Amino acid sequence: MAKNYGFLICILVMVMDVVAGILGIQAEIAQNKVKHLKMGIFECRDPSYQAFKLGLAAAILLALAHVIANLLGGCICVWSKEQYKSATANKQLGIAFLIFSWITLAIAFSMLILGSLANSRSRARESCGISNRRFLSIGGILCFIDGLFTTAYYVSATAAKREDQRLRNQAASHT
Repeated sequence: MAKNYGFLICILVMVMDVVAGILGIQAEIAQNKVKHLKMGIFECRDPSYQAFKLGLAAAILLALAHVIANLLGGCICVWSKEQYKSATANKQLGIAFLIFSWITLAIAFSMLILGSLANSRSRARESCGISNRRFLSIGGILCFIDGLFTTAYYVSATAAKREDQRLRNQAASHT
């Protein structure tokens, strides 16, 4: 009998996403500690290397958690609308959570990378432009949401695989 590590994988993915979210928020805090001058929507500020490191670490953890859940959860494929309508409830939920998790991953990862790049060492002197101070915190908050969607996808995908296996075993035993 195969071991069931699903609970541990869910915990691992959630912990990684929560840590990524906390790192994103901490990066925002570190960014706000540097000297800056704000005039309306324009802002001049020094880059924060600490914010760069924290934001980059958050983006890496977010991507890693997403990869782990998607690789271990397996692939749920539906090629047509009719196939989607005839799929089991677990498979439909898996597809919905997969789409939502990829959308939140794309937005959160983009926000974390944009916030990190704004603080990179290659921009050693003060930079001026449109205020982008909230990228890191929004990306961090979206890490929490991505953790929920990704964990829900993993649970739905593994449940759908078990259903498919059970149906195949029943069909084989009837023939």
